Amino acid sequence: MDQPYPRSPKALLGGIAHLGRFIDKIRLRHAGHIQDYNYITTGFDKYLIEFLGIDAQVFEQRVLAGGTDEELLAWVKANGKPVTDAEIRLFSRNLLKSEPKDDAARQRFRGRLQEIATKRGVPVSALPVVTTWADVIELDEGRLQP
Repeated sequence: MDQPYPRSPKALLGGIAHLGRFIDKIRLRHAGHIQDYNYITTGFDKYLIEFLGIDAQVFEQRVLAGGTDEELLAWVKANGKPVTDAEIRLFSRNLLKSEPKDDAARQRFRGRLQEIATKRGVPVSALPVVTTWADVIELDEGRLQP
């Protein structure tokens, strides 16, 4: 069986980038499918949690209790810090356009591309040119093809 992937960070839920993916990651991780993914304390998960002002462990338990995307979005709105539509648009835009900011991040970025190329059995030069972390995710999970 192919590995199940969480939805794209570009799939907006309530206008919020990565929220649907975070929900999927919680469900898939607890089902034993994606143990190797960055989870809660790093990357997009961390930025999302900070932006929404929610307790990650409490939200994780809420997701595992069940519910639709809309019910989970309502929970976030009721339990997180108040955010305006403009703040949501800015957060989502910034998250999806996020690029490596320093030498260490650029090295991790190149390393991720090398891992993807190795999995596909091709040189890095055969991969599409990507500059954002979101596009690295898309490439890795097969939603962005050469």
